[in-house]
Amino acid sequence: MKSPLLTLPGAVPAEGVDEGVAAHYGDLFREQRALADGTGFVDLSHRGVVGVTGEDRLAWLHLLLTQHMSELPVGRATEALILSANGHIEHALYLVDDGETVWAHVEPGTQDALIAYLESMKFFYKVEVADRTADIAVVHLPAGSIAEVPQGVAVRETPHGRDLFLPRADLEAFAGQAGPPAGILAYEALRVEQHRPRLGFETDHRTIPHELGWIGSAVHLQKGCYRGQETVARVQNLGKPPRRLVFLHLDGSEVHLPVAGTEVRLADDGPDGRKIGFITTSARHHELGPVALALVKRNVAVDARLVAGDTAAAQEVVVAP
Repeated sequence: MKSPLLTLPGAVPAEGVDEGVAAHYGDLFREQRALADGTGFVDLSHRGVVGVTGEDRLAWLHLLLTQHMSELPVGRATEALILSANGHIEHALYLVDDGETVWAHVEPGTQDALIAYLESMKFFYKVEVADRTADIAVVHLPAGSIAEVPQGVAVRETPHGRDLFLPRADLEAFAGQAGPPAGILAYEALRVEQHRPRLGFETDHRTIPHELGWIGSAVHLQKGCYRGQETVARVQNLGKPPRRLVFLHLDGSEVHLPVAGTEVRLADDGPDGRKIGFITTSARHHELGPVALALVKRNVAVDARLVAGDTAAAQEVVVAP
């Protein structure tokens, strides 16, 4: 959905999966610094919004999601995954229950497939699932923000900030009093700095939760059965994931950032060395310079010098080998 905030001064539309909101408002680094300082907001109104109501909503979601949901307190933010039967990640949900509705925001365009799956699993449970994307917009306030939240709005409060489920009709009025807007590129740069994976960016068709550090934050290891649990338990108890997420400091002398999908190789193997991973997200950070997240083979040494395309890269461990 195209955001009305694209009419704000300086707004440059984003492309790709984030089409519909602003990439930036004219000054990427200023926008990043504002968010890091706890000011401003990010328009995430292009994300899908799903609402689950009914007296069985928490118990029912507990059966389907990787997260412990049956006793989720009102107002507590959580996140969860839906896995395939083989344990591969299919959906990532960012959730909060307001006492009547479990609200979830998801990647743009994924809500239809998610709702189709949820509808197929309703059986005799007293639940209703609705696509609320048309009438509810997600807005992000950074950690430390003192912006006033309108009464009655569901809020996910996390260490990284607050996600508001705001009536879409109120989006422009809220923007007028919430401080300077920051685009999705600033939000993404801070996400990379915080090592937070994103569905469709850090994931592919064979990604399992252990590779991205989603065990614990999105996958509860002491809950009952759910689709894909066998793979989660087997890898957790008996083995290691085949790949691991790393954070990369990129050579700042390069003009161009290596884009998602760029091959990562061992620097010592030279330009014809074998591929040991790939870039998932890259960004220009206001303090750290060019940075990226990448998936590499689990057995790559943590002190190995890497090259992303033609760009030298030093790695920081996100998921231990």
